[in-house]
Amino acid sequence: MALPFTFATVLFLTLHTVSVHSSQPPFACDWSNPSSRSYPFCNPKLPIPQRTKDLLSRLTLDEKLSQLVNTAPSIPRLGIPAYQWWSEALHGVGSVGRGIRFNGSISSATSFPQVILSAATFDSLLWYRIGRAIGIEARAIYNAAQAQGLTFWAPNINIFRDPRWGRGQETPGEDPLLTSGYAVSYVRGLQGDSFHGTKFRGHLQASACCKHFTAYDLDKWKGVDRFLFDARVTLQDLADTYQPPFQSCVQQGGASGIMCAYNRVNGVPSCADFNLLTTTARKQWDFHGYITSDCGAVGIIHDQQGFAKSAEDAVADVLRAGMDVECGTYLTDHAKSAVLQKKVSMSQIDRALHNLFSIRMRLGLFDGNPSRLSFGMIGPNHVCSKEHQYLALEAARNGIVLLKNSPTLLPLPKTSPSISLAVIGPNANASPLTLLGNYAGPPCKFVTILQGFQHYVKNAVYHPGCDGGPKCSSAQIEQAVEVAKKVDYVVLVMGLDQSEEREERDRIHLDLPGKQLELIISVAEASKKPVILVLLCGGPVDISSAKYNHKVGGILWAGYPGELGGIALAQIIFGDHNPGGRLPITWYPKDYIKVPMTDMRMRADPSTGYPGRTYRFYKGPKVYEFGYGLSYSKYSYEFVSVTNDKLHLNHSSTHLMIENSENIRYKLVSELSDHTCQSMSLSVTVRVQNHGSMVGKHPVLLFMRPKNQKSGSPVKQLVAFQSVMLDAGEMTHVGFEVSPCEHLSRANEAGAMIIEEGSHLLLVDDQEHPIDIIA
Repeated sequence: MALPFTFATVLFLTLHTVSVHSSQPPFACDWSNPSSRSYPFCNPKLPIPQRTKDLLSRLTLDEKLSQLVNTAPSIPRLGIPAYQWWSEALHGVGSVGRGIRFNGSISSATSFPQVILSAATFDSLLWYRIGRAIGIEARAIYNAAQAQGLTFWAPNINIFRDPRWGRGQETPGEDPLLTSGYAVSYVRGLQGDSFHGTKFRGHLQASACCKHFTAYDLDKWKGVDRFLFDARVTLQDLADTYQPPFQSCVQQGGASGIMCAYNRVNGVPSCADFNLLTTTARKQWDFHGYITSDCGAVGIIHDQQGFAKSAEDAVADVLRAGMDVECGTYLTDHAKSAVLQKKVSMSQIDRALHNLFSIRMRLGLFDGNPSRLSFGMIGPNHVCSKEHQYLALEAARNGIVLLKNSPTLLPLPKTSPSISLAVIGPNANASPLTLLGNYAGPPCKFVTILQGFQHYVKNAVYHPGCDGGPKCSSAQIEQAVEVAKKVDYVVLVMGLDQSEEREERDRIHLDLPGKQLELIISVAEASKKPVILVLLCGGPVDISSAKYNHKVGGILWAGYPGELGGIALAQIIFGDHNPGGRLPITWYPKDYIKVPMTDMRMRADPSTGYPGRTYRFYKGPKVYEFGYGLSYSKYSYEFVSVTNDKLHLNHSSTHLMIENSENIRYKLVSELSDHTCQSMSLSVTVRVQNHGSMVGKHPVLLFMRPKNQKSGSPVKQLVAFQSVMLDAGEMTHVGFEVSPCEHLSRANEAGAMIIEEGSHLLLVDDQEHPIDIIA
């Protein structure tokens, strides 16, 4: 989510647009007021639909229309306070948005690693714990009367389709299964459900909102911006890449909110797309939450995209499509005239208000004083707790990815008292804005990379190496070289920051900025021992020259590691933690920029030289592959058992297609019942052993690939993952459940999921196990 102006402007407005501080959180249905007791909408024993119906019957037209925007005013005569729908919690309760204030007893919140780094842990339980911690801190801030709402516009679950996308850092990466798993875990945690999805007495701790629905992954690139971009997406790509995370977020995660995106999809603005918002989300996926626009998106439909002929038509289009609340003021300005012109019906308005007030009731904000209700005992002591700060550290060190370690340079010795160390580079002593990433709030604590190293080496020498931060338009190479010559070890901390990649800024190249590479090569050549290169960035960079440079002995990707990222990185480099993160995105070579960002196709097209996108369909050279990551331990794998590895499709009910002169039988997943899909599931057991001398948190990734590549099929795809903790020398068995309907199917050109006959291979690292689907 964001307004169509800069991040800094949003932050300024957020910090300077605050309401009068109150000693208690805002709520409706104050039982000390006799009139509240007479309102059925205040009776928590009644079903929510009955309560919202009663409430709507008491509202005037002007009152109804006033509630359709993110800054919803109070309705004093009914004792209903103002409400702010826009708050942010991407990787911690954020200061971007209008609903949260850090100006009272709570002045900060735990800032976890940026999402792309947390995703690299491949640890569903960790994601849930992060979501739960954020939800607890959100409720604490509300209980402390420093919030006007409990609806948070996170997670961002768009697919990281193109490596240049400035907002890719906010997402769990390029894989729909990984992104779906993150969405489900985060939403359940934030909303107060159990890890497995059990609801907490029907109440929401806080409300999560899946964004940006859908096929939104371009901000501003070569004159094309997100407001005018028309994403041309095939039904096939929608079905098996862009939509699965949103479907999982709704159906398995139980998300209470969805945000429709700025862009058009196949000519139709997302917020005005009835098929998307109503047919797909509400009817097919059975979504029962609220749908908000991105900020300013309604006005864009008429004012910039020209899709609607008038402002009133734009209002009518979005309400007809199924949007419930606008972030902005376009409905404030034009909704009443749309009603008077009979372009908007009362039934559409009432539907939207039912969805909105239902969420506020599910949050317990119409049940009397929230301090006496569920989650009412959560207070300031729950914010920035030791538990949450340790979790931020845990997430950072489990997410950091070791990309190179030769000849076993790492970990560095920490016992020698005479070790000397230089920490060089534009990100070595970077500010919180760099280490936290975007959409952050004020952190509880903050430890720079340099401070983390100084914990191990008291006299660590620092040199920025570049002028002007990561842009590195000029470099102090000679001085940095002299510093490097005098020490035993050198750590170069390079990469990007929010000036290079962020909302409204997509990258135009995949190189390290400015003179960073020149600095790396020069310092590495001068150093006594091979240097260690640390990269802070959300999107990938082409570091092929460092990868193959023998004077660069270690490379680590640290994403944007959050408030304790400096400690996490130092613990890994000095051997107090065994790295286990794996890349959630493909790292492409720099000439990938020849591919237009505007081309939404996932699948390669050899006839035109189009290479495809993401590890599932890309057919070209890679700097590093999706799922790549080293450790200080060596792990081995073995398939112990695979049940049901020969699946029989009913011959009489299969369909037939011809591909490359070959008849291929297939089954439509839609024709199979849940029971049938369940009966076809495979139980896969893999033996995993840690052959190293250190305990390690290790993600085990199970892939599938067709034995013979078919047109339109993924090269390979992730079908399951699990993170395990193994002591030195320990062996364990990891079990996976694989559903052919979900994991061995693919979308055809019509967007229907099909299971084809043929042979497949299950893959864990270099181990394979065949699966046969027989018609």
